[in-house]
Amino acid sequence: MSGTLDHVMMRVEDLDESLDWYKTHFGYEEVGRWEADTFTNVYLQAPDAHEDGAFLELTYNHDGRTYDFGDAWGHVAVRVRDVYDAYDQLLDEGVSDYRDPDSCGGSYAFVTDPDGHEIELVERDHGAKWSLDHTMLRIEDADEAIGWYTRKLDYDLFRREEFEDFALYFLKPGDAPDEAMSVELTYNYDGRTYDFGDAWGHVAVRADDLQAYWATLMGRHAEDYRDPESCDNKYAFTKDCDGHEIELVER
Repeated sequence: MSGTLDHVMMRVEDLDESLDWYKTHFGYEEVGRWEADTFTNVYLQAPDAHEDGAFLELTYNHDGRTYDFGDAWGHVAVRVRDVYDAYDQLLDEGVSDYRDPDSCGGSYAFVTDPDGHEIELVERDHGAKWSLDHTMLRIEDADEAIGWYTRKLDYDLFRREEFEDFALYFLKPGDAPDEAMSVELTYNYDGRTYDFGDAWGHVAVRADDLQAYWATLMGRHAEDYRDPESCDNKYAFTKDCDGHEIELVER
């Protein structure tokens, strides 16, 4: 059992353009690549990232398809020391003005990558600059979703923010370092439902032993979505209670 978040996957329409964007603006380094007949996966990470830091996985399908974002997935967040300096730097480099710090109360900001994935800039005093801080998922029942992550994955709820119209809940394993990525669950109080689209893929958690982790999840009645055998015993997939795909990868 481990549960530390390993990566978040997003689909892109032009791999070269996306790689250039992340390498130019965030200084990301390519740390892995999987070339298959019909798709390519590329793994990126910030320089000097912590050993338990998460990766960004870009998936490029070779058939030229386009993607729909839906609204069940929100954004990924990257760490900066000063959100104003970081936002100004990106604009100076030609990144489009999307949501500046002033429009976000001065404590965070947003940009979008070439495909339109939203990327939040958050001020942190830990972790490498531009390293992944969290990934945001929208949920329909906060109690059920928090229960899923705490019971199935042994996550701890380490921060919550309650507002008039919505609430945010941040979770990750209790023994994970500050530099590890967390999951942010966003619950809107108006009872809305969500569409998944296909521009976002999954989040992945690390398993010390894939078969043992899978057996534990099945014992906790997690969804049997794609078991290890169906994935050549290299990885597996379950889904959370809202339908977000969760990959298990052995590290």
